[in-house]
Amino acid sequence: MSVNQPSSKFDLAVQVQGEGFPILCLHGHPGNGRCMSVFTQHLSSRFKTLAPDLRGYGKSGAAGDFQMLDHLSDLEALLDRSQIDRCLLVGWSLGGIMAMELAFKQPDRVSGLILIATAARPRGNHPPISWQDNFYTGLCSILNRIKPGWKWNIDTFGKRSLYRYLIQQHTPTAYKYLAYEAMDAYLQTSGSATRALNTALRAGYNRLTELPLIECPSLVLAGESDRHITPESSRETARLLPNCDWQCYPNTAHLLPWEIPDQILTDIDEWIKLNPQVVSPA
Repeated sequence: MSVNQPSSKFDLAVQVQGEGFPILCLHGHPGNGRCMSVFTQHLSSRFKTLAPDLRGYGKSGAAGDFQMLDHLSDLEALLDRSQIDRCLLVGWSLGGIMAMELAFKQPDRVSGLILIATAARPRGNHPPISWQDNFYTGLCSILNRIKPGWKWNIDTFGKRSLYRYLIQQHTPTAYKYLAYEAMDAYLQTSGSATRALNTALRAGYNRLTELPLIECPSLVLAGESDRHITPESSRETARLLPNCDWQCYPNTAHLLPWEIPDQILTDIDEWIKLNPQVVSPA
């Protein structure tokens, strides 16, 4: 994370659903707030969910380059504008890193953390990408957008595309999420957002030593076959969080909430039931 001062705060586009204790849902890269619908559609039946498009993503366009630290100032401004003093954070991939950063900076404002496919020292083991990978991914994505979850397309192109590293369960359910949410998110992710993330990663992002400062209850979920942020790096984060539960799911990868949504949501519900303070006013 850059130590430079953030630029001016930015009004984020945000999808708000439901009523009750607030849950802030933070997407990954590439992504947008709609990618978090797997969580918001379920949780908004009991809680108020907020799913912003981070700066440079979705409808939160960026006029120029920015730093990762700017995401934090934007999120603080969103909470201020929404008059939220305390909330539960759900963060997927990059969103999980931003959730941890918000917990470092404003611990009294964070009641709990649900971290999915993320790590305080993210490491990946993705193999090199070939032109064939890109070709099959593009072809599969176009056909999947036209006919979401089409088994012939999944078997013919999907399993030969880069999706084979993002998911392990090539089901119609997973491909419908890819069609309805992932494709738009990819197309709406700006170059400035990609540059900001790459700059932070090249600097060697590592917040492991600060993790014991996060005292709120945490839940870390990982996919056993995740090549983008390995389950080992997620497990490393879970071990260092003082009040943390951990779950690693077999036969899943980085997009595990789209592979096994029912199981993920059931486990989140159970964790909230066992930790009611994360959805209770201070």
